[in-house]
Amino acid sequence: PLESAHHDHPHKSDILLLDLAVFCLTFQTFVSVPLCSMDQPEPMEVEEGDTMADAEALKELGNAEYKEGNYNQAVDYYSQAIKLCPDHAPFYGNRSAAYLMLEKFRPALDDTQHALRLDDSFVKCHMRAAKCFIALGNMMSARHSLERVLGLEPRNKVAKVDHTTVTEIERHQSLADDGYAKADFRTAEYHYKKALEQAPACVMFKLLQAECMARQGRLSDAQSLAMEVLMRDGLNADANYVRALCLYYKDDVDKAVKMFTQILRSDPDHAKSKVVLRVARQLNQKKEEGNAAFKSGKYTDAEELYTAALAVDPCNVVTNAKLYCNRAAVLMKKREYPRAISDCASAVELDSSYVKAYQRRARCYAENEQHEEAVRDYEQVYKMEKTREHKEQLSEAKRQLKMAQRKDYYKILGVPRSAGEDEIKKAYKKQALKHHPDRHSNDTDAEKAEAERMFKEVGEAYGILSDARKKQRYDTGQDMDEGMGGMGDIDPTMLFQTFFGGGGGMGGGGGGRRSHGGHHGHHHHQHQQFGGGDDFSGFFSFG
Repeated sequence: PLESAHHDHPHKSDILLLDLAVFCLTFQTFVSVPLCSMDQPEPMEVEEGDTMADAEALKELGNAEYKEGNYNQAVDYYSQAIKLCPDHAPFYGNRSAAYLMLEKFRPALDDTQHALRLDDSFVKCHMRAAKCFIALGNMMSARHSLERVLGLEPRNKVAKVDHTTVTEIERHQSLADDGYAKADFRTAEYHYKKALEQAPACVMFKLLQAECMARQGRLSDAQSLAMEVLMRDGLNADANYVRALCLYYKDDVDKAVKMFTQILRSDPDHAKSKVVLRVARQLNQKKEEGNAAFKSGKYTDAEELYTAALAVDPCNVVTNAKLYCNRAAVLMKKREYPRAISDCASAVELDSSYVKAYQRRARCYAENEQHEEAVRDYEQVYKMEKTREHKEQLSEAKRQLKMAQRKDYYKILGVPRSAGEDEIKKAYKKQALKHHPDRHSNDTDAEKAEAERMFKEVGEAYGILSDARKKQRYDTGQDMDEGMGGMGDIDPTMLFQTFFGGGGGMGGGGGGRRSHGGHHGHHHHQHQQFGGGDDFSGFFSFG
């Protein structure tokens, strides 16, 4: 019983110890739970909820910026959301939409493909992928994406429209490629440009259009397009090829050859560079050989070499213009002025800014006595380059035109401009006898009128060319009426009598052979004039 009594009635100190133990146990239980909760991470379900909520909040901020047209800021918010939840497809989809609006098609495409790896039924991302492929010029992949959309949503109208766009781009590409193959670079350029309007980020279309521009001589435009590509991709072989092609078409062959060589060093299989490098070397060789032959006076050889060079590359406008002009110089040396004029015209047609071609053609016109044409070309030269030399050339051409518009007294007498006094006298005698009206008394009225006109002009020509002062003024293109007088007051019959004697008619034996009485002395004087070569100009002092 004690044990029991003792058990039933514990000692007071034992009760105090028990109470203390219970208190400590309770306190430990109360404190231990919150401490563990602060030190240890929450269960996974709770953490995911909070992170997704933060990511969704960032996405909503991105959507707000997107709607305001602030696409760069939208990209920043979407990127933060992706960082929090990298396996959530809609965040990539939204960022791809923002990239599309910024025309950053490659990052946009990367995001659509990442989203589709997470969710292949994401229709909007298939659509955006198609748009990226179209912009980048990958029509095969664009078709695949659109077919996936139509498989998921057969009635998707936007997908059908984009499918039509793909077909249209393929049509332009086919026509462009066909024109390129036929060296119809104008047609090819047009269709590459039309394809590029719907595929604005297609580097291939852009560089093919640039090449077509270069082959048509539009070098600045071609270089601009090539540089657009090189600013993003400095090692792009096709873009560097276009730059080298422009140098070649500028006739800067040495630099072009150097650049083609560099391209082939980094890309040995670049076929276009191989072809143009070979052509450039061949063309340059022919041109240099032609220049050497010309300098050596081998004009026939030079003409053949320039002709061969012209056949090498019909697209090289600048070089071919120079070759035509060089061949014209050869033809001038051979005095084949009409052909030289034709070659200069070909040079000008290829390069309308080619001053030397205009100058050379003007000289050919002058030599060919086409003075109006010569003045026109010299006017063009002076308009293009207002130098003192060109002004003097124009003035001289106008002087020659003025001379040419007057009667050609040398031609009337049938003598060259270098004819001396004796030759001019003999020519006058011959032409005066030929056209004397008495010789044409039995002709028709029209023939008589023509003979009389020519008889008068022969006398006029002799009156000018037999007078040293008048001849000098005539030869230098001066006005014959300024202080010297013309031939208007001189009777050609009297001039004829002075040479041949008689009464002005030719009689039976021709003027000058009749000897009646007092004319004997005169005829004796006439004999001295023709036989002794006396100076006839002394008999006349007109004006």
